[in-house]
This record gives sequence, C-alpha cells and structure tokens, in this order.
Amino acid sequence: MRAQLIATLLAAVSIETAVLQTEVAAQASRTLTSVAGIKVGHHTLSERPTGCTVILAEAGATAGVDVRGAAPATRETDVLSPVNTVQVAHAIVLSGGSAFGLDSASGVMRYLEEKQIGFPFGRAHVPIVAAAALFDLQVGDGKIRPTADCGYRAAGAASSTAVPEGSVGAGAGATIGKTGGFDRAMKGGIGSAAIELPSGLVVAALVAVNAAGDVVDPSNGQIVAGVRAQDGRSFADARKLLRSGTIAFGGTGQNTTLGVVATNARLTKTAATRVAQMAHDGFARTIVPVHTPVDGDAIFALATGSLAVNADVGQVGALAAEAVADAVVRAARQATGVAGVPALRDLVR
Repeated sequence: MRAQLIATLLAAVSIETAVLQTEVAAQASRTLTSVAGIKVGHHTLSERPTGCTVILAEAGATAGVDVRGAAPATRETDVLSPVNTVQVAHAIVLSGGSAFGLDSASGVMRYLEEKQIGFPFGRAHVPIVAAAALFDLQVGDGKIRPTADCGYRAAGAASSTAVPEGSVGAGAGATIGKTGGFDRAMKGGIGSAAIELPSGLVVAALVAVNAAGDVVDPSNGQIVAGVRAQDGRSFADARKLLRSGTIAFGGTGQNTTLGVVATNARLTKTAATRVAQMAHDGFARTIVPVHTPVDGDAIFALATGSLAVNADVGQVGALAAEAVADAVVRAARQATGVAGVPALRDLVR
C-alpha cells in the first residue's frame, strides 16, 4: 500500500512538473511573432556589445507611434502621424548606439527594396521603415555602433519563430536602474509577450529595456532589477530614493525603453496611434520612474488586419499595455550580465 502511495505521489509530481514545463515553453513561444505576418530578427555586435532588432511586416501593416520620453532618437516617426498620407509601415527598427544607431534603418530599407517591398516608384520600391534608438554608448567601446550593415543582417535573419530574448539585438547593451549612478546599474535586454483571446484576437509586444528606473513586477510590487544598494547585490529601490529626494534628472539622456506592439486586428491609423498611446501604461506599471527627461521612451503599433472581424480599439489598447508589462519583466529576467554590469541571474545564484 505504501509503495503504491509513493508511486502515486511521484506520478502526480511528474505530471505537475510536465505541466509547468509545458507552461514555461508555451510562455516562451508567446512572443511578437504570435501575430501572423510579423517577423523579428536580431543582429548583435558582441565585441561591444550592442546591436539592432528588426520587426518586419512585409505585406505592410497599419502603423502608429507614441513618443513619451524627453530624449528620443527616432527616424520616420512623423510619417506615422494619423494626419499624414502613408497608412502602412513595412518595418520597425530598434537599435542601440544612440542616434548613430539610426543608420541601421538604411540597411533594412536596402533589404526590403531588394525584395521589391514598398511603394513602387518607377523601377524602385520605397519601403516605410521607422526607427528608434536607445543610449548604450557607456557599455564597452562606444565607438562600436550599429550600422546599415547591422540592419541588413538583422532583416535577413528575421523569422516568424519565437523571438530570442535577453541581451541580444537592440538589448545587447541595454541597462536598468541608473538612478544611483551607472556603477550600480543592472543589465536589461529584449523581452516579448503575447496574449490571445478565444475570439482569435492576438495582441503582442516586444520591448528593449534600457531604463533609468527600476523594473517592478506589477503582480506583487517586487523589484525584478534596478539600482543596487551599496553591497552590490540587494536593491536600493528607486521608489524610496525618489521619495527621499536623492534622485535628480539633470544632464543628457542615457537611457530609453523602446517597444513595438502588434495585433492581427483591423485598425485605422488613428486607432493604431491610440493603441501605441495606451500601451505606454505597460511601461508605467513596470518601470519606476519612467518617461523622464533622460529617457527617450517610444512605442510603435502595428496592425496586420488579418482578423476576420473588427476589434474594439479600447480592448486592443488595454491588452497591449498588459503585453508590454509582461515583456518588460521578461526582459529583465532573461538578461545576461556583461562588461561588469550584472543581470538578475547573477544576483540570485
């Protein structure tokens, strides 16, 4: 009887373990590419490190953008305004290297033109490629920056498989928690998440987290990664530092969290812009402080329109904020330490 009971308990544990592993695997596969028609590719310059991440919508996707940080480095964001003529984008580029990294978008344009993707003009095609860059020049040799070749390679590597996360692509040199100085920062990176409803609606997000603030898990209010205390292993808590008056936001921006949300919903350009605006709530729930004078935070929205029915823009925007929040937390958890900057996994050994 005892042996049978033990066997039953072991079988139950085995089942629970298998279920957990399945859930973990499922979570890892729920990324931006869960939206049909979206491809993602990274190219990492490991010698620094830095890099770029390319999101392709080769058939074109209705696009919007919302920039909240006061220190942005962007390209072709004006064309995404609802009042302007062009309705779709063919790619979004997220890059390290500060404003220098915007060069990577030129490589993506070359890649798409070679595939005859874009608006036809005579013998040429003009793809719409918007871009934003984050500041990571203080990690490694700042003279090494993403170039047009970096963007070309990332576009060529783009696929519809689950997005690799962590310290890759635009997140290779990303850091978190610089409110106490860079020597107390932690490693950031790329995170992605997706939500699918029974109706078939899919809303997904990809973020490159390079925030001045801490990353907080909204489910429990606990710090995931952020400014470290003097011991180098515990958290100082930017919320406490802020309330004590010890945080100042002078000087130039050296941060920026970037995001792309995508959905299979049918949206107008105005609605896509609203989704991008609402998606910033995901940053506000997980990054403290956020949208500061030293961050260039921006979120792009892409709607492929493959869903057979029209979606409620409010629902899509609210789900986008949820997906962004999930992606930010994943970025901090998936990061790996580099150049003397530890990641979460280095502190919990």
